[in-house]
Amino acid sequence: MIRALWTAASGMQAQQLNIDVVANNLANVNTSGFKKSRADFQDLMYQNLKTTGAPSTNSTQITSGIQIGLGSKAAGVTKVFTPGAVNQSGAELDLAIEGDGFFQIQMPDGSTAYSRAGAFKKDSTGRMVNSDGYPLLPEIAIPNNATKVTVGNDGTVSVMQPGQNTPASVGTIQLANFSNPAGLSSLGRSLYQPTDSSGSAATGTPGHNGLGTLGQGFMEMSNVSVMEEMVNMITSQRAYEINSKAVQAADEMLQQANNLKR
Repeated sequence: MIRALWTAASGMQAQQLNIDVVANNLANVNTSGFKKSRADFQDLMYQNLKTTGAPSTNSTQITSGIQIGLGSKAAGVTKVFTPGAVNQSGAELDLAIEGDGFFQIQMPDGSTAYSRAGAFKKDSTGRMVNSDGYPLLPEIAIPNNATKVTVGNDGTVSVMQPGQNTPASVGTIQLANFSNPAGLSSLGRSLYQPTDSSGSAATGTPGHNGLGTLGQGFMEMSNVSVMEEMVNMITSQRAYEINSKAVQAADEMLQQANNLKR
């Protein structure tokens, strides 16, 4: 059997996964806080028909052996945590992180997830929650009679209430960061959970110890570039097509061999 059939087929599978990654990036081009993914590939094992450096005589060596590659495979899909564009929304509870860091979100099971999406709202008790109703950590409750909410660059949340001349602090938002953000596991809903690869979360005040500052009334958008993803899609499609041509060529060679007559 001709090796090219299986080699080219592995290339088609790799490009199919690449298209899947590109499609997900494009589907989330307007998702707040979304970070694009990149598929990484590596070649498969090689079949050695002649070993490089093996002796050809008592005094000479083979300078170039024969190694036949057996295709490619996906090595991983990496999240790319470059900053996204920041758009002004004007909403008091919309927050954008200018720099490194993640918001801390309490999940229904009590665990902590992490997010770059800062579209917060108030629930029935005044807590700051994300779009799914999961509360921000540390928990911050805004009084129902608050007339104005101010979030400082350092995460300090202050409110103005009727009859008061000065704002009152109701809490401080803390951010978390990881030694290897690309190692975070995606949960969907713009949420991530730590893994052994990402390391443990290091929390702190915005603007300190390498953490970014907060911008009130702004939203961080997706870091997906439509033009870049379209180019990736075209190159993947062409690579898939040329691999299919290799399968077709190998099939035609087998057909010719089957049609040989004595």
